[in-house]
Amino acid sequence: EAQLVASGGGMVQPGGSLRLSCATSGFTFSITEMSWARQAPGKGPEWVSTINRYGVDTFYQDSVKGRFTISRDNAKNTLYLQMNSLKPEDTALYYCARGHYSTRREPSSRGTQVTVSS
Repeated sequence: EAQLVASGGGMVQPGGSLRLSCATSGFTFSITEMSWARQAPGKGPEWVSTINRYGVDTFYQDSVKGRFTISRDNAKNTLYLQMNSLKPEDTALYYCARGHYSTRREPSSRGTQVTVSS
């Protein structure tokens, strides 16, 4: 069974930074496109970013372009999201997902809460 466990969230002021990590197991991470998604209270899941299996091609939602950077370490089976210049509207539960433009949250997936507030 695939396991995807996100960590690194917290509460920050607007303009602050956080680095999220997603540790994975139970599937071949190195050949899997990976995405970050988020879900704000009362809203549906929202795709944030995708990275290809080699870590060369990256894709971002318009609202996070230039502020967020997705990366991966295939040797550690871990996905990352560096988030800079955070805004209150970035507040959400963030989680990682398998696939391109994916927002699919698997049964064993654990997200991490990001709260941006002054």
